[in-house]
Amino acid sequence: MGQAVSLPFKLANTTLTFYRGFFHYLLGTGRHSPYLPPSDPSSTIPSYLRPHQHTPSTYTSTPIFHRHARMHLYTLASAFYLYHKPHYRKPSYRRDILDNFSNVAIPGTGIPLSYFVWNRFSALTLVCVGYPAISLAASVHKWMKGLLTFSGERHSISEEYKVRLLAPDDWFSYWRLNCRIAGLHAYLNMEEGSLAPPKGYEMENKWTFLEVGKERNVPISPYLTTPAIVVKHRNEEGGMGIHFYKNATEGGDWIIQERIENGEWVQNHLPEGAPLSTFRVITQSRGALDVKKTNESSEGCRVEDITALSCVFRAGRKGAETDHDSILFDVDPSTGKVLGGTTNAHWYRLGLSQLLPGRCPWRSKDHAITHHPDGNIPVSGSVVPDIKGMLKLVEESHWKLCPDVPLVGWDVVLSKDENLPVCLLEVNLSCNFFRGSFDKEVYLGFLEDMVGVLQGLRLGKDGKVKGKVVKKEKEV
Repeated sequence: MGQAVSLPFKLANTTLTFYRGFFHYLLGTGRHSPYLPPSDPSSTIPSYLRPHQHTPSTYTSTPIFHRHARMHLYTLASAFYLYHKPHYRKPSYRRDILDNFSNVAIPGTGIPLSYFVWNRFSALTLVCVGYPAISLAASVHKWMKGLLTFSGERHSISEEYKVRLLAPDDWFSYWRLNCRIAGLHAYLNMEEGSLAPPKGYEMENKWTFLEVGKERNVPISPYLTTPAIVVKHRNEEGGMGIHFYKNATEGGDWIIQERIENGEWVQNHLPEGAPLSTFRVITQSRGALDVKKTNESSEGCRVEDITALSCVFRAGRKGAETDHDSILFDVDPSTGKVLGGTTNAHWYRLGLSQLLPGRCPWRSKDHAITHHPDGNIPVSGSVVPDIKGMLKLVEESHWKLCPDVPLVGWDVVLSKDENLPVCLLEVNLSCNFFRGSFDKEVYLGFLEDMVGVLQGLRLGKDGKVKGKVVKKEKEV
C-alpha cells in the first residue's frame, strides 16, 4: 500500500529531474559553461545529475546511471542546437532525422516518427510531452507483463521509468545518442569558413569507402571496373525493360559488384534462401577527441586508441533480400560465443492498423531466441571463427580510414571466396548497436570525454571561449 501511495511522487520527481536536466543543457548553465565532470571543483553539473555518496542500492543510484543520464540529456538538448545546422551527409540535421525517422514508429502506433520532428516546436512537444508519456506507458507495460506471465520477475514502475526517461538503454536510444554525437562532432570540427567535416566522414559515401579502402589495403568488398552494364528483361520489347548503369569507376552513380556468398560457418546457421548475412561491429576512436592533432601528426592517433565495443550476427530471414530483415544474435567479443537473439522489426511496422490489438508487439523477445526461426536451426552457443582477428581487422580499418570519427559501425562479411574470406561491405558513422551488448563503462567514459571537448568547441563557436578546448578528467 505504501508503495502505491508513494508511486505518483516518485514519478513526478523523475519527471521533474528530466525537465530540469534537459533545460539545464538546452537554455541554462549547462548550455553556456564548459562541461566538467562531477569530480572537478568548477563543475556546473547540478546535484540531481550526480551520484550520491552512499553505497548504491539500485542501478539508478549508481555513478554509471548518472553519467548515462548526463550524456543522454546533454545530447538530446543539443539536437535542437543542431536542428538547422549542416550535417555531414545531408543539408541539415533536420533533414537527416526526417529521413531516418520516416520508416520508424514507436511500436504499436504505426505512425512514422518523422511526423513529430517536422519543426523545432513539434520536436520539442515530442520530447517534453510525448517522451515522458511513452516512458511511463512502457514502464507500466513491463510491470504488467511481469505480473501476467507469472515469471517471478518483479519490476518497479518507478525504477523502470527512471531508466526509460533519464538513461534509456534500448537500441533506438543508443542509436540516436550515437547519431547526435556524430552530428555534433562533424559540425563543430568543420574548418572555419568551410562546411567540410573532418576527412573521415567521407567514408559514409560507399564509393569513397571502396576507393580509399583499396588504396590503404583494407579488405573491402570487390567491385567490377567495367565502364557500364546493360540489364534487359527477357520478355519486354519495343525499348522497354532495358536499363543502363554507368559504373562509379567512370563517374557514374552505380557501384557494380558480383554477388557475395555467405561463408560455410554463416551458411550453416541460416535457412535456404537467406541473404548475405553480416556481422555488425562497433568501434570507437579516441583520436576523434583531437581532430587537428590526429590529422596533422602521424603520432596523433595510434591503433591502440581504437576499441571494438560490440559484435552482432545478423542472421537474415528466409526470402529476404538483405540482412536488414534478420534475427540479431549478440556475440561475446572476448570469446566469439554467440549469445541469445532478438529483433527490432516491430519498430519498423507502419500504418494505423498497427494500433489494433495484437497487430504489433510492444516488446520483442529479450535475447531469448536460440534457434533461427526459419528452419529451427541452432545458433546460440556456436563460436564465431577467429573473433579476435575480426575485431583486430575493424580496429585497424578505423585507424587507417577514419581515426577522426568517434564511432563507426562496420558490416563485416565472412564470405565463401577463398581469396577474400573476410571483407568489409561499408561503414555507418551514425551507427546502431543492433541490440548488441558492450562495456558501458568504456563507452560512456569515452562519450563523457567527447562531450567535454565538444562543449569547448561549441562555446568557441559561440564566441564565449576563444580558442579554448576544455580538457576533462575521467570521473572515478
